[in-house]
Amino acid sequence: MDKDFLRQISGYGLTTAEIHYRMPDQPSLLQLFIWQHHDLAPDFPTLKRFLSFWEREIDGPLHSVRVAHQKLIRPAEWRAVDGIISLH
Repeated sequence: MDKDFLRQISGYGLTTAEIHYRMPDQPSLLQLFIWQHHDLAPDFPTLKRFLSFWEREIDGPLHSVRVAHQKLIRPAEWRAVDGIISLH
């Protein structure tokens, strides 16, 4: 079986992080970096490892991080429609 599929049925979902950081040579300017990976909410171990790496290895100090997470496999959603739509 596909490794990513196994992770998805284990509860992993697509995590997107909007990372704002300061430019090393211009600390008054903020730069934006978008990061996406499969991760496990609410602890986000993969994101935490990436941010630890960033703080250790990259010169641009972090300003803020916004996180969005969506499980990729979940119960199907449906709703009943009351009415008929006719197409001519």
